[in-house]
Amino acid sequence: MPANKDPDRRGKWIAQFYFTDWTGKRTKKKKRGFDTKKAAAEWERDFLKQQTADINMKLSAFVDIYLDDMKPRLRGSTLDGKHFLFDKLIIPYFGERPLCAISAADVRQWQATLMNAEYQQGKETKKYSPTYLKTVNNQLTALFNYAVRFYGLRENPCHKAGSMGKKNAEEMQFWTLDEYQEFREAVKDKPRSFMAFQMLYYSGMRIGELMALTVADIDLEVHTVNISKTYSRRNGEDVVTPPKTPKSNRIIALPPFICDELRVYMASAYGLKDSDRIFPFTKYFLEHEMKRGCKISGVTKIRLHDLRHSHASLLIEQGFSPLLIADRLGHENVETTLNTYSHLWPHKQEEVADRLQQLEDTLAGSKTVLKN
Repeated sequence: MPANKDPDRRGKWIAQFYFTDWTGKRTKKKKRGFDTKKAAAEWERDFLKQQTADINMKLSAFVDIYLDDMKPRLRGSTLDGKHFLFDKLIIPYFGERPLCAISAADVRQWQATLMNAEYQQGKETKKYSPTYLKTVNNQLTALFNYAVRFYGLRENPCHKAGSMGKKNAEEMQFWTLDEYQEFREAVKDKPRSFMAFQMLYYSGMRIGELMALTVADIDLEVHTVNISKTYSRRNGEDVVTPPKTPKSNRIIALPPFICDELRVYMASAYGLKDSDRIFPFTKYFLEHEMKRGCKISGVTKIRLHDLRHSHASLLIEQGFSPLLIADRLGHENVETTLNTYSHLWPHKQEEVADRLQQLEDTLAGSKTVLKN
């Protein structure tokens, strides 16, 4: 059915046609608001290709199929992140091209463009970090993997093109205990900021896990906090979901002084019920407070998430094992902990050699005693 002029909106066009859906039912589709007849006709073609999953469709149309399929399988915040990366850095480059026509050479040109690209952050001009580039590349790779697995695309061009960026940052930012103590003194004038940072630094929990905490999650008598959910703000609404991974459901032991501070803090919040959030604010409030505290104290600014790295660093410095740290941080396996923090563990090769020598010396001494 050809595109028609919209009788109700001057200068606009309507796309309306029949199609057979996945159940075999013949259905009428109508969409209005197009500026030109050509745009309406193109939208109709793309829509029909989506229904037949034709890999000749535009990449932008296939992204819609992919994200719709991923929607029930991913957390809302993860899906939002995928939408953002596709809309910002993939669709503007590949969106109008047929999915099956994108080659490895095309992917490498796209990679080179992003590696050289600059963006504005406030008054600063920056380049995308290696870890961010790796994340973006992974999204395009996942899209093509999906097309190969479920829609008959012959091969994934990203595999031939190779990756870009790095999985882990070369340098990890964290605060030492002395630096953190200087910082917390600067935010002590605001009890909820102070308590939130205390919890983050001394527990290693994620930001969303902190903001989801309710009174019922805290056991001040046995000094524990139960992590069973995470909080985020999506489309102007509060969203509470299960934690990032199954291992993220955990109970963290807190030092008694943190529980003492929590007891005072919660008592000051009049009328708190078991189901009430202890920290009823968003991460943007904490980001603002971190900037304020760093400006007052002069401590080098790090990201909120780096407080989690700071906690891990503190535990490593105290000699705790990777297995215990993985359990405390809620990592799915100890390999994640080792891959993330291996460079922070002290190199003790000389200590190993000395211990082995001591064992040998002890053994040799015992044999001498027996001979005598």
